[in-house]
Amino acid sequence: MTDKLQPARLADRLVERIKNMIHERQLVEGMRLPAERQLADEMGVSRSSLREAIQKLISEKTLISRRGGGTYVCDEFSWSQHSIVEPLRTLVADDPGYRYDILEARHAIEASTAWHAAMRATAADKEKLQACFDATLALKESDHPDLAAQADVRFHLAIAEASHNVVLLQTMRGFFDLMQSSVIHSRQRMYTLPTIFTRLTEQHEELLLAILAGDPERAGKAAKSHLGFVHSTIKNLHEDEARQARITRLPDENSL
Repeated sequence: MTDKLQPARLADRLVERIKNMIHERQLVEGMRLPAERQLADEMGVSRSSLREAIQKLISEKTLISRRGGGTYVCDEFSWSQHSIVEPLRTLVADDPGYRYDILEARHAIEASTAWHAAMRATAADKEKLQACFDATLALKESDHPDLAAQADVRFHLAIAEASHNVVLLQTMRGFFDLMQSSVIHSRQRMYTLPTIFTRLTEQHEELLLAILAGDPERAGKAAKSHLGFVHSTIKNLHEDEARQARITRLPDENSL
């Protein structure tokens, strides 16, 4: 560990390092920071020093902490957190089945963002979309499915940004915030299964090519097809997890 500096000075330096990490990894509103232990190890500091720096960032509205749910990037000027995320978070907490309502809503909204992105994307937007897609490919062999899932989020948010519709963009950010907390494990698992990863890559590429070609109908269709696949895949993964959980609760035959 490198906690040799005065505590206040170390915390200030850690604040800047965390901000740089957020920028370098292109973490946007709603994305989760690495777990505390992992982040402390990466930065070579104690967890107590890291907590102090994170508290400073929370105070200045750069981060937001959720009890039992980790630390996330936030935007103090975003109305999506208060108007969309928090009311829906309560529903999902009370009944996890509502997460599928979120997926259905994404189906409708992302078809719209893709359509508008194909109509309005600038050269800079298209360059960013290509870079985000390339980032998903770079993580194909990654041992960190959480990073692969975040690369997926960045790609979809880049499409929303290219739509040049602030309402759609903020709504998308709110949905991905909810996705991070409600289906994060299933999203990560999708990137550990080669067959699913290949399908996702093919769908992302078709969506990208449609937007680059300026074809809104093709883009909207690609978005609907992709999200239909994501919806059914996550639902199947959740059902498999629930089935496995039930099996582990069965009494041992030796105890009968």
